[in-house]
Amino acid sequence: MNSEPDTHQASNPGDAAGVARSLAQVTSAVVGIVLVVAGVLGFFYGDSSFGVGDNLKSGELFGFAVNGWHNVVHVATGAFLLLMMASATSAAVGLLAFGVVYGVVTVWGFIDTSDIAMLIPVDTADNVLHAVLAVLGIVVAIAAGGLKRRA
Repeated sequence: MNSEPDTHQASNPGDAAGVARSLAQVTSAVVGIVLVVAGVLGFFYGDSSFGVGDNLKSGELFGFAVNGWHNVVHVATGAFLLLMMASATSAAVGLLAFGVVYGVVTVWGFIDTSDIAMLIPVDTADNVLHAVLAVLGIVVAIAAGGLKRRA
């Protein structure tokens, strides 16, 4: 007969709930780090200009269109995910918010085909990557179970 409460058993590393919660945190960490690194590299190896509208310029980083604004967005969204990874619940909520925002950016990018708000250059490669990141964020947030209302 086991006298330990059920809540203790649910936090064991091998249990599905423990794995699902850490999945959101690990995903937030990995995607956050990649975005921050991509944003910083974009300033050095892509384009660091901050032109807008008709003066919008872009460079290329690993086959993706980037400029200063695009780099700032990558650093900011990466930092957001890194901050949100503090707990399983905040990581899941952060990934959901990230996924929804990147989903909107994806749709906007596919409609406009060249830029977002005349600030951020996008191309097909960017739009596909944004779509993948949006789906990843939403799917992991839901799979993590961190969005369930706790009693």
